[in-house]
Amino acid sequence: MINYLNLFGTAVFAIGGALAAARKGMDLFGVVVAAVLTGIGGGTLRDLCLGLQPVNWVTDPTALEVAVIFGLLTFAYVRFTQFANIPYRLLIVADAVGLAVFTVLGCNTALTNNAGSLIIVIMGMVTGSGGGIIRDVFSAEIPLFFRKEIYATACLVGGGGYLLFLTSGVPESLAMLGGAAVTLVIRLGAIYWGWSLPVLTRTPDDHQG
Repeated sequence: MINYLNLFGTAVFAIGGALAAARKGMDLFGVVVAAVLTGIGGGTLRDLCLGLQPVNWVTDPTALEVAVIFGLLTFAYVRFTQFANIPYRLLIVADAVGLAVFTVLGCNTALTNNAGSLIIVIMGMVTGSGGGIIRDVFSAEIPLFFRKEIYATACLVGGGGYLLFLTSGVPESLAMLGGAAVTLVIRLGAIYWGWSLPVLTRTPDDHQG
């Protein structure tokens, strides 16, 4: 199941990265590079943080191959269907699905490497949001991670939910599905209903010398 989730998440993130590059008018090479960076970026950052050498796609290039294939397929779809005006909402929904899947995969990887609870949740956030951050920087956008809308918080809550399900005696596969569902619901809620965390506003005194 973990392998299937990893390939599914890679494919979804690769599509999102390719669509983001296509919206910027990049050529075939740029679209494929964006797909690869988005598809394997979060897992690469996680493995580096955990000290896992070599990183996962070096020992098993399947995820890399999936990212390239879906980058090519997305480019072909956009080019030959004249789907020039790619809806931004399509990108962020695809990103939300990838975010949910990679969050629990990151948590599971950290757990199997004997990390503590806090590190497990943080690695879930790194894995889930890392690819999206790299994609947005590559396509010259402000990363969703740094915007007002709930993003990283969804990863943290979903990762915490995954651990809670495990400690409650839920089988690992169901705990991963539950954690992914929590992440996805929170992220989609932020997209559709504008959920956000409180922000500090500057007072008039802040503007004075």
